[in-house]
Amino acid sequence: MLEQVLGDIANIVWGPFVLLPLLLGTGIWLTVRLGGLQFTKLVPALRLAFINRHDGLEEDGDVSHYQALTTALAATVGVGNIAGVATAITLGGPGAVFWMWVSAIFGMAAKYSEAFMGVRFRTLDAKGEISGGPQYYLQKAIGGGLGKFLALFFAVAAVIASFGIGNMTQANTVAHTLQETFAVDPIVTAIFVSVLTAAVLLGGIRVIGRVTAGFVPVMIIIYVVGALVVLGLNWQALPGAFALIFSDAFTGTAAAGGFLGSVVAQAIQYGIARGIFSNESGMGSAAIVAAAAKTKHPVRQGLVSMTQTFIDTIIVVSMTALVIVSTGAWMSDKKGASLTAEGFSLGLPGTSGGVIVAISVVFFAYSTILGWAYYGERNVERLVGIKGVVPYRLLFSAVVFLGCVSELELVWTFSDIANGLMAIPNLIGLLICSGLIARETKAYLAVDPTLQNEPAVSTLHGIDDLVKLPRR
Repeated sequence: MLEQVLGDIANIVWGPFVLLPLLLGTGIWLTVRLGGLQFTKLVPALRLAFINRHDGLEEDGDVSHYQALTTALAATVGVGNIAGVATAITLGGPGAVFWMWVSAIFGMAAKYSEAFMGVRFRTLDAKGEISGGPQYYLQKAIGGGLGKFLALFFAVAAVIASFGIGNMTQANTVAHTLQETFAVDPIVTAIFVSVLTAAVLLGGIRVIGRVTAGFVPVMIIIYVVGALVVLGLNWQALPGAFALIFSDAFTGTAAAGGFLGSVVAQAIQYGIARGIFSNESGMGSAAIVAAAAKTKHPVRQGLVSMTQTFIDTIIVVSMTALVIVSTGAWMSDKKGASLTAEGFSLGLPGTSGGVIVAISVVFFAYSTILGWAYYGERNVERLVGIKGVVPYRLLFSAVVFLGCVSELELVWTFSDIANGLMAIPNLIGLLICSGLIARETKAYLAVDPTLQNEPAVSTLHGIDDLVKLPRR
């Protein structure tokens, strides 16, 4: 009974009348207001993120903008990139992949905007560490009762989501994958992962940033290289795979093999929903860690954060989708991560494909745990103050143990609802603040269009106090 009720609520929240039009509509609106910034500034943003890496003085923030990016990538490049895209194809056909790309393209504008706002309205907590995100900027930028309500609504939903989609579901995926592939007892996994999580989290954002900066690029490279080998060995099928993705996006997919068929509406719904679920654009989560970045200006960090959606969906998700479609695995009766593993297994000799997917699932899921732990603690700090942070970290680590050894059907559904409820107040706030975002973005890019001039912030509408925050 409870499962049915939660399922119905989740379908409403993530359905065609609530989040899907709100997410896509906000992305389109921000793209127009920002002049297609995700197209014109992507190359400079990638250079700033991965070549320059550092973009501020020690007192400007808690982590480098590169570490802020990798921490956000840790939270978003997760099981959704392996299982989420497979689910979208299972339910919506290959055409769903096209709509995942569409959600990412417009989602980049939303990701930029929320990261900009995170830095623009960041503050200091009682320990002198930087805090920011929708739980602050919704109240500061909008003001009044509406702003406060939206900010607190977001904070509560984020804390709940951190224990679900950011913790138990990910931990359970790690334990299940290690048991299935390498016969590791879930209890052993639970002890190891929970202790390791506690050790990292108790070090705070600086330790989280150093850890994610070290292994996030490696985990993405391993997975993408494995996918590229599959596609290279199967290159003759790639033109047909692209043709199928584009044609089925507008015609639907007939039943084939184990696939039952789908219509265009399903391709759009599941493609957009799973695309946003994967890259989290518009949900407000990435703004929380973007606020902690050492950066000279909110625009610069916003552009760096924007590359997260490009990497997550345009690169990683595309690799998964092309493997599944080009190998013909999409017509099998497999689902979720098993479908992705089937694609890799069909494309690589022996059992190497399954092993690559299993290792990737473990790393992707664990990185999500670390990223979401930071999201959760910043919202706990917003709700109850700094005194709640350490107890939250310890509780979060203990819940990781429970996630490894529990069955989580209801948790997945409840987590979907909490994730959706996070996005609603944030998207409303971005729409209300779109004028502010567009105005200050235009002002900055007028004097630093290539992100290399680094002008004094004080020349830009007198907002020099937005970046350099005095330490206590």
